[in-house]
Amino acid sequence: MGRLVAAYGPEGALGQVRRGHLDPSFVEELSSGKGRTPDLARLLEGWHARLMAADPVTDLIEGHRLGARLIVPGDLEWPSQLDDLGSARPFGLWVHGNADLRFSCLRSVALVGSRAATPYGAHVAAEFGAGLSESGWTVISGGAYGIDTAAHRGALAGEAQTIAVLASGTDVAYPVANHHLFEAIRARGLIVSESPMGVRPTRPRFLVRNRIIAALSRGTVVVEAAVRSGALNTAGHAVALRRHLAAVPGPVTSENSVGCHRLIRRAEAVCVTSARDVIELVGAIGDDLAPEPRGPVLPRDALDEESRQVLEAVPSRAGAGPATIALDSGLDLATTLACLGALAAAGYVERTDSGWRAHRHPEVSNNRMTRTNGGDRGRPDPVRR
Repeated sequence: MGRLVAAYGPEGALGQVRRGHLDPSFVEELSSGKGRTPDLARLLEGWHARLMAADPVTDLIEGHRLGARLIVPGDLEWPSQLDDLGSARPFGLWVHGNADLRFSCLRSVALVGSRAATPYGAHVAAEFGAGLSESGWTVISGGAYGIDTAAHRGALAGEAQTIAVLASGTDVAYPVANHHLFEAIRARGLIVSESPMGVRPTRPRFLVRNRIIAALSRGTVVVEAAVRSGALNTAGHAVALRRHLAAVPGPVTSENSVGCHRLIRRAEAVCVTSARDVIELVGAIGDDLAPEPRGPVLPRDALDEESRQVLEAVPSRAGAGPATIALDSGLDLATTLACLGALAAAGYVERTDSGWRAHRHPEVSNNRMTRTNGGDRGRPDPVRR
């Protein structure tokens, strides 16, 4: 149908379905193309039956009554990235909420995963959703149980919008338990669907809507996925659309993370462990870099190299003389004495009757350890002798 509309326009395609006869040139084009030729007679019969049961005027009236609006390609609110779907692009979308769909999707990330999420997966999805939202990124998901629900709830805790793409009409709460969640999303974001009001979800509709989740966002993150998870279907659409794809690693013993691990092992997805990692992946080059993880900063990290050498050579139990310390540190006696004085002032070492020894509980004050002065900003006293 997408190819028929692309070739003849909506009105031309509708006319051919009503007549029950396709243009011969279109049939010839389909037959000469690569892949299996569809059964056109069965397709036409199905399209005609659906057309006879359709009531578009009632759909529009009911949608307007419930607060939803229908947008189509060419409208100001239509996200242009959906055009990447080619002939699989939706013909229109029902949108329910106060946000603008096109604007909300300019900086957006899809978070998807298993419905039967583990506590670990739900926690990670909520953390990612909140982190992305606090950084101004819209979170897109499917409104289902598990990872989807956690991602939406996390996003609602932040500042940005969240978008739920449903496999049913925007007025149908599925799952029913998420009724209040959908109300919150309408108030802070958008509920989106290809289906008109009152349409119930089916398994094929869940798989079909996944292409929209992948196309609307800059990238997709699979938080948890078993081998046969529907989230992997969304991941496949993201790869086909040349969108960024990421996956969260989980316990190697968890069946719910097997799909994620396979994506990472095959180099189909980038391993991410935080919202900052995701933003660095999908954000602007050079502007959204994630900070490198670092270990804890210890007071002795601020010492210069010579002072560290002397400190390492000072025994912690029995004292040692300056000559012994100089020998062990590999420095001359004058430098060793200067460093010992500075280290003692900073509280790292102490002088006893038997010689110098390391202080067991150094009390290092910021004023004594570092001073800010030109090019020596943040360096310890021992470097200025």
